[in-house]
Amino acid sequence: MAPLPCTEKLRCLWAPLLLWLAFLLLAVELGTADIYKDIELVWGASRTYFFMDGDSESLALSLDKSTGSCFKSKAMYLYAQIDLDIKLIEGDSAGTVCTVYTISEGPWEIHDEIDLEFLGNATGEPYTLHTNVFANGVGGREQQFQLWFDPSADYHTYSIIWNPKHILIQVDGVTIRDFKNNEAHGVAFPKWQQMRVYGSLWNADDWATQGGRVKTDWSKSPFVSYYRNYNVTWCQPSAGVDWCGNEPAGSRHFDLDQKAMSDLAWVRQRYMTYNYCSDYDRFNASTLPKECSLP
Repeated sequence: MAPLPCTEKLRCLWAPLLLWLAFLLLAVELGTADIYKDIELVWGASRTYFFMDGDSESLALSLDKSTGSCFKSKAMYLYAQIDLDIKLIEGDSAGTVCTVYTISEGPWEIHDEIDLEFLGNATGEPYTLHTNVFANGVGGREQQFQLWFDPSADYHTYSIIWNPKHILIQVDGVTIRDFKNNEAHGVAFPKWQQMRVYGSLWNADDWATQGGRVKTDWSKSPFVSYYRNYNVTWCQPSAGVDWCGNEPAGSRHFDLDQKAMSDLAWVRQRYMTYNYCSDYDRFNASTLPKECSLP
């Protein structure tokens, strides 16, 4: 059927504007998230709970000897910034692992994943932030950091920024890790599989604290970590480009700014405790991942 002719001048003038406003409202909605509305519990629902922490809706994950707990986002994303405030377990958290990560849902052999894992500590010792990136099923790209504050004393913001050129990990806006897109040099990079956001609290005392030498003290359970201010911002392309995946090859839109580069240098010098690219006991010159020799 042919479309009805637009015979009313006023309607013709307003129709495009109304469509644009509808698109704008949808874009605003899709550019944010809410921890109560936009996540669902995966396991351990009986030991998780939502509560108001000031003006923020928060989620508590709990771990005891029988089981931990986990949530996931209802939506999946392709190129986005994920921000989440987390307050980690206070006191002796040895053996426990608190996480926020993204993962695709395709076959495991080709899955993509971006990991932030907070490895518990004995009282008075710093937390270790363990990070990893999987692309097309290939991982083994671990970097570890000690944070420059007590992450159990208050909430701090942890961010995953994923765009066509970089995967960045930030802590309170400080860039601590950059995994570059080096596909031109034969290094896989996540670019076609959507990923879902997960958060979890679980026991890993076989490896989490001092390589498994310090075990979980279950007399101190339940262990509780807190999440709030879950937010997702879709990747924004440069002007005139319809979406980030179509950004022209020569575009500098996603290049790192001076602050990010300064942050990376500062963190590497002071707080990085492990870098897979420097692990010559694990790799030799012939097996060192290719990206380790790239600028």
